[in-house]
Order: sequence, then structure tokens, then C-alpha cells
Amino acid sequence: MKEKVFLCSLLFAASTSYVPAVNLQENGGDLPQKQEQAEQAEKPSRFTIGGYGEAVYSHNFYSDNYLRYQGQNVEKYQNQQHARFDLPHVVLFLGYDFGKGWTLGTEIEFEHGGTESAIEIETEEGGEYESEIERGGEVALEQFWIQKSFCPELNLRMGHIIIPVGATNQHHMPTEFFGVYRPEGENTILPCTWHETGISLWGQAGDWRYEAILVPGLDSDRFGRQNWIKDGAGSPYEFKIGNNIAGAFRIDNFSVPGLRMSVSGYIGNSFKNTLSSTESAQYKDVKGTVSIGAFDFAYNAHNWIIRGNFDYGHLSDSRLISQYNANMSKNSVSKKQGIASDAVAIGLEAGYNLFSQIEKLNAKQQKLYLFSRYDYYDSMYKTDAAIQDYQWCGRHRIAAGINYFPIKDIVLKGEYSIGLLKSQYNNEPSISLGVAYAGFFSR
Repeated sequence: MKEKVFLCSLLFAASTSYVPAVNLQENGGDLPQKQEQAEQAEKPSRFTIGGYGEAVYSHNFYSDNYLRYQGQNVEKYQNQQHARFDLPHVVLFLGYDFGKGWTLGTEIEFEHGGTESAIEIETEEGGEYESEIERGGEVALEQFWIQKSFCPELNLRMGHIIIPVGATNQHHMPTEFFGVYRPEGENTILPCTWHETGISLWGQAGDWRYEAILVPGLDSDRFGRQNWIKDGAGSPYEFKIGNNIAGAFRIDNFSVPGLRMSVSGYIGNSFKNTLSSTESAQYKDVKGTVSIGAFDFAYNAHNWIIRGNFDYGHLSDSRLISQYNANMSKNSVSKKQGIASDAVAIGLEAGYNLFSQIEKLNAKQQKLYLFSRYDYYDSMYKTDAAIQDYQWCGRHRIAAGINYFPIKDIVLKGEYSIGLLKSQYNNEPSISLGVAYAGFFSR
């Protein structure tokens, strides 16, 4: 099974380049020298390049107005709809094997097409120079690590790494989930893809794989009602504040053929991991401890793929953190919203390869999965009595569709989904289409 966070290092040995055989008699050169050159040319390349990308379209049969969940606006926006084209993720992997167990891995991601800006002279504003944003998006360095491998059971990775908590963070390439977009539950309440600068110790022995990580804690200033602690990862500054240190882990088991079962978790304080002042005696003992536990599995055998996840998180001192954030400067990075003490995400998807029953297509290794998926998630699953519980933050979601693989690394996706909200809100049906790839390339 794919282990996303260390695919680069696993595939160094598989990236091989060859040159045409040398006719030593015709060239008439030094025999040992020619033979050595031929042997060097046939050695595995130390450089690995790969990546993944998605292009999608969605027609949403509901309003995208930010007031659609509020009071009389629910009925007002009932029959509205909107559509979107997007490039959610386009990623480039680069890796290098220095030898003697030392390797390098990098991942550069362009989210939503990246960003563009331009400078123009505004003729209608006295000829002033004006900078304009021409396209929104994000360019991020999601991975940059140096690794020392002592043996398969013991590897030390240092740098900017993936936090493998939950199913999607560890397995987030578009060929590793059926939906046009990443699973909505985990992608709502957890950072995704979650990446931090830190240190990781990992290894695999037999049917077991483990990983233990130390990284900077989250920043409670940027927690919110709709995405819980998701936006507390990363940093709006030129550096990541490290007043608090957090720990994460993941354990995978492959004992049953075709089945992976995994548990993962995270714990760390989030308050005072910020540039804002917290000298008030009222907040002296506030820690904002974030605790997350997750279980996920994937089964791939007998023409079936079945995946599932359960994630539960708790934030201590949620009332005081909400109060503190509400009083921050209007120019701060804080959302200034009430934050839940607990959040939950549950997901299950299953797909069957219909082409397995068609001999000609099966022989060509083409696949067509008919799938369905169910999610339940709530970013305000439990709240302090002093914090308003926004009911629209919790929902059920049902989806069904197809995944067509003309070749192993390319998939075309189609999906119908509907978000089922509490009765006072409008449900949110949608049709989505996408094309994606994920793979590695040799020189």
C-alpha cells in the first residue's frame, strides 16, 4: 500500500535510467573504462521526480452567500445555486539519495492555481502605480526534510514533514480517495494536508509501521467555529512560533492481506503560542490543550476498496480562548469566534471495480469503480454553556459516483453528493467532475 509521507525515499531505487549498450570493439577504447561507464549508467538514479494534481468542476444547487444560515436569509437563499472550476492541488515531488542512508524529500504545492499579482498604472487615478491580485490561491512548501536511515526499522527525519494524524493526512493523493474532493469531514476539522517543521522517528518491522513526531504546537488565535482547530497549523508570520511543543504518532498494521488498520493521535498546548500578549492574570493557567485520537482503515482486495475513518478531538479551556480571541485587535489574524470544546468526523466509503467482470478491460488493467460514501462531522460537537452552538456546523453527507482509471496513475471522477443539515437549514446537493493524476517519473 502507498505510504505517502515517505514515497519519495521508497522510490529512489525504482527510478532507473539506462543508456544503449556499448560496442567496445567498434569504439576501440579502454575496455575497463568503457565497462565501468556502462555499469555506472545502469545504476539506479539518485534523483526522483513525481507529483499529483487535480482539476475539478462543481455545480452546487445551493447559495454560496455567507448569510445563508442566518435567520430569514435561510428561506431567501433557498433556490439559489452556483458553479465553480478549480485546481485544488497541483504538487511537485523532488527527492535525492545522497548515499550512505542520507536522503532528501521535498514537496511544493500550488493550491487553487497558485497566486498571481501585477502592477499597473491607473489612468483614472492620476497615473498612480497600483498592485492588483489577479488570481487567488497559495503556493506552499509542504515538505522539506533530510533523512538518515539506519535500517528499515529505524529512520530519523528532520525538517518540514507531514503530520500523519487521520486517514487523509497520510493518504491524500487523489488516487487514494473516491470523491472529487478530499473527504469532507477530516478536511473540515483537521489541518489537511497538515505539515509542520519538526523531527520524526519512524520505521517498519514485519507487518507493523510506526512514526513518532515532535513539532511546534498549534496557535489558538486562529481557531474558529466552522473549522475548529484547522487554521491553527502553519503560521501567518515568516516563522512558526514554538512556545509550545506538541507530539503526534501513527501506528499501521498490515497483518491481514489487503487490509491496513491504523491508529494515530496528537497532543499539544495551543494558548500562548502566538505573538499576542497574554499577561492578564485571568489567562495565567490557560493551556488550550488540543488532543486528537483517530482510527482509519483501508481494504483493497477481491475487486473491492473500502475505507473508513473516525476522528475525535478535544480542546481544553475553549471558553476562555474564545473570550480572549473575541477581545483581540480587529487587525489581528484571529477569527474572534466561539470555539467548540469537542469536534468529530466519521467517514466510510466503498467501491467495486465493475471492469473486473469484463475480461478484455480487466486484461488491460483498466478499472471502473462504482462507489458510495457517507460522512458525519461536526466542528461544534460539544460546546461550553457560554458558547453558542451553531447547528449548521454539523451535518451528514451522502455521495455516490464513479472512478475510471484508464491507466494506473490517472483517474476521471464523477460524483453526486448532498449535505443533510438540521431542518431549519437548506440541504446542499452538488454534482462534481474531476480529472487527476498521481505518480513518479524517471529520467
